[in-house]
Amino acid sequence: MEEKPRSKRPYTKRSDDGKARPQRRSYGPRATDENRSDAPNPYRRKYDKDDTHPTYAKSGYRKNDDRKADFHKKYSPKPKTKATAPADEDGLVRLNKFIANSGICSRREADTYIETGLVTVNGVKVTELGTKIDPLKDDVRFNGTRIKGEKKVYIVMNKPKDFVTTMTDPHADRTVMDLISKTLCPERVFPVGRLDKATTGVLLFTNDGDLTEKLTHPKHEVRKIYHATLDKNLKKEDFDKILEGVELEDGPIAADALSYVEGDKAQVGLEIHSGRNRIVRRIFEHLGYKVKKLDRVYFAGLTKKNLRRGAWRFLDEKEIGLLKMGAFK
Repeated sequence: MEEKPRSKRPYTKRSDDGKARPQRRSYGPRATDENRSDAPNPYRRKYDKDDTHPTYAKSGYRKNDDRKADFHKKYSPKPKTKATAPADEDGLVRLNKFIANSGICSRREADTYIETGLVTVNGVKVTELGTKIDPLKDDVRFNGTRIKGEKKVYIVMNKPKDFVTTMTDPHADRTVMDLISKTLCPERVFPVGRLDKATTGVLLFTNDGDLTEKLTHPKHEVRKIYHATLDKNLKKEDFDKILEGVELEDGPIAADALSYVEGDKAQVGLEIHSGRNRIVRRIFEHLGYKVKKLDRVYFAGLTKKNLRRGAWRFLDEKEIGLLKMGAFK
């Protein structure tokens, strides 16, 4: 039988509308019950998650995740290793840091004491800044008194009225240090910042010189909130002036936030970042008001919650961590 050209072969099937449909090309024997097997069809791509298919086991097929892992392993930049100090400096600390950590002063003040010759190391006067010492072996003395590294202590107090915020004052009958028990807190702590004698509320104590410097330095703008009771209602125009800013003898000052307390216009809540001396009282006095009561209810993330007047407590680890991270802004 003469074979006709492919283009002239007869059509074997027709569609419903009567149009001719060319015969499909065969890619192999059709699967029937006689020739059906479990062998995979090499023309159909299947993804076996367990990689147990015999076809992929022979061909070395790998999942896409494996290829990505190899790519990142080969081309990812090498991690930078942190430079380590030379072996002869292991365990050494700067002299000013050691003094500040002992609770005597801040690092900046320690530098001043070192330069003026008030600090000795193993009996030798040290005046060079940046000197390093071994805290376990060296004998460091300040004004002849040996400095010992102390455990860091952090205390919050609800300061009562008529107590002076100072370490010692020969003219004061009572100071805030009289309220801290030496038995419960043998470490030497000092107040962070000041509250005047008539002001009550949140007051922080610590022997951490670095933290003290951070909380008292103006550039960190530590957040403070006060509850002030005035001798008369605060007028709306004066309310707006405090928010816009008033000019005091030591420069302009403005509150960050201001509101009446429970609708009483003689009581206001004031938020401010400035740490100037008696700043809240001076703002109201400048506008012709007298502050009858002043209570600090918030300082650097701390409150006086569950603390009666004159009571204090140690900060927990979470509160200490927030202070050191600067979450008080």
